[in-house]
Amino acid sequence: MNIANKLTILRIILVPFFLLCFYLEALAVPLQVAGFATTYANFVAFVIFVVAATTDWLDGYLARRLQLISDFGKFMDPLADKMLTTAAFLIFVDQGVLSGWIVFLILAREFVVSGLRMTAASTGVVIAAGWSGKFKTVLQFLTVIALLLHPEPTGVNLFLIYSMTIATVASGFEYVIKNIDVFKAN
Repeated sequence: MNIANKLTILRIILVPFFLLCFYLEALAVPLQVAGFATTYANFVAFVIFVVAATTDWLDGYLARRLQLISDFGKFMDPLADKMLTTAAFLIFVDQGVLSGWIVFLILAREFVVSGLRMTAASTGVVIAAGWSGKFKTVLQFLTVIALLLHPEPTGVNLFLIYSMTIATVASGFEYVIKNIDVFKAN
């Protein structure tokens, strides 16, 4: 297993630790960070999330730079991203920071794109992440980071939430439109 794939696996391993932050009572203590009121849970989760998000960038960089691109990485890298962001979004819904309909749209997009990828894989075709999907992931990561540091509906947070939602839906449509032949072949 190459280093890029190991970083992807590390990201998956970090997800339960990210979630655990919100269920440890010892971390439910108020904290001031850069003038914003948050909790130790959010701050520790922020650190874990930033490390995990960095592995996303690093595994992609290393895979391209060292020519380590693999089918495993093409499938597992997006899955690791989905696990990490879904965990965060579900926590935010649980905390009342994010609306359920937004998370539904995000998950619906992920299910459609994953179904498309599985259908393509059954015919021997691998659909790698496109630029719109990568942009969507960056916006999702930025939104999670902003909400972890300041879990309030501020102007910046609302802008990120709605931008991320629009980018998520748009990239889902793009994947379907670009790969519609996969469905026609089956």
